[in-house]
Amino acid sequence: METVDGGSALTGTRWQRHALAFACWTLLALSYALSGGLSSISEGYPPAWSRALVWNLANFWLWMLLVPLVGWLGRRGAGAGWRRFVAVHVPASLLIALAQLLVHLVIFWFLCGPGRMPVHTLGQYVRMEFAYSYHLAVVTYWIVLVVLLGMDSRRRLRDERLRTAQLEGQLAQSQLQALRMQLQPHFLFNTLNAISALALANPIQARLMIARLSDLLRLTLEEYHAVEVPLSREIEFLRCYLAIQEVRFQDRLSTELDVDADTLQAAVPSMILQPLVENALRHGLLAKAEPGRLHVTSHRDGDALHLRVDDDGLGLPPGGAAEGVGLGNTRARLRVLFGAAASLALERKADGGTRVELRLPFREHLA
Repeated sequence: METVDGGSALTGTRWQRHALAFACWTLLALSYALSGGLSSISEGYPPAWSRALVWNLANFWLWMLLVPLVGWLGRRGAGAGWRRFVAVHVPASLLIALAQLLVHLVIFWFLCGPGRMPVHTLGQYVRMEFAYSYHLAVVTYWIVLVVLLGMDSRRRLRDERLRTAQLEGQLAQSQLQALRMQLQPHFLFNTLNAISALALANPIQARLMIARLSDLLRLTLEEYHAVEVPLSREIEFLRCYLAIQEVRFQDRLSTELDVDADTLQAAVPSMILQPLVENALRHGLLAKAEPGRLHVTSHRDGDALHLRVDDDGLGLPPGGAAEGVGLGNTRARLRVLFGAAASLALERKADGGTRVELRLPFREHLA
């Protein structure tokens, strides 16, 4: 059924193109006929409208029928150097123009006759019209050829741009998938190391972390091929991850997720918040003796989505933070997906701790 529909659509498009071409050539013929009639009136002669219509319609419709042949010859001579181009089109223009002219004159003679012309036979008429009309026929061939070559060049350029865009999209998808695959073993190994450390000291807590890790892996596998997910899904994943960390740190960690309702359906890169949260835990809160607090927020600002991760840990070192897998990976994914339209800022908070803020274009996720 799909093949039939596709074939019907293709046939319909082809007929539309043919109808448009017929209309264009006919309008050209009518405009030339009108111009000829008005010229006769301005010179004080009665306009021969029927002869003008027959002359111009026959002329332009014949060229319309010859367009496929001229186009085929144009493709044969294109891209092979000027010598081949000249070798193909100089004799072709002379022969096709001659054939078009003879057929045109024969049609006009048999439909309209000599009229006021001082000729009595078809041969005399052809000799009278030959020089001027043959010159115009050759010029018309080259005009049609140039127009067809220009259209063909434009079509090839459009197709090349489309292929380039498709290849760039495929490359970006491959890059994003590779970056995402880099994150999954990274957080998984860290979590397994934490479970291993608790296995002997606190088996009950270790089993709890394993149970919550299974929920986390389930969410990860469900979105295995997703480049972007709704923010609500990303927050669900983050809740599972933080539940594991809260078991690990117990009373040393408190978390708060403050997500605006109008941002829940925003499209965000999959696993975009987890490496930022993990970075805050490892470099800001783990080395802190007293309990720490982690605060994740989201809000919309016009056409931009802001995601922020705050911690009250030790803050950035004097020389600035060295970017590891988490931050480097996040910057790379934002660059591939959004280019200069997205940004990641890392700064020291005035009251202590660190703030990481993402800014990316806001658009709703399409399920």
